[in-house]
Amino acid sequence: MAFSSNSGGGPMADINVTPLVDVMLVLLIIFMVTAPALSYQIQVDLPQPTRDKQDPPKDPPDPIRLRVEAGGTVTWNGTPIPMSLLQPKLTEEAIAAGEDVRMQPTVEIETDRDAQYETLTKVLSRAKNAGMAKIAFVEPGA
Repeated sequence: MAFSSNSGGGPMADINVTPLVDVMLVLLIIFMVTAPALSYQIQVDLPQPTRDKQDPPKDPPDPIRLRVEAGGTVTWNGTPIPMSLLQPKLTEEAIAAGEDVRMQPTVEIETDRDAQYETLTKVLSRAKNAGMAKIAFVEPGA
């Protein structure tokens, strides 16, 4: 008993998509399982709204301009400062302002285009550890 087809003995032109669908489903499951493991949380301190309106200080202190140079040097208002003295000086400024955060000077950080990221992170961590609450980034040349 022989089977006959309507094609007349020519080659089959149908593509078997079942293996393709199987592979795609396996990849989908792998990505669904691994995607939540790839995400992680970053702690961000956002400003909180207050109900009591406080007037801005009458005579705010001058900002502290820190510049991170390409060679890894840091300047305080144009004067080079060693990294070891940065945190103690910032702590002095924070203590001088007292309890009122509004009287703290703003730390304005400016970086050179070719500055190392590691130096910038050291400056930021020392400013935060010194208790400075107002830290701002300044566009180079501004």
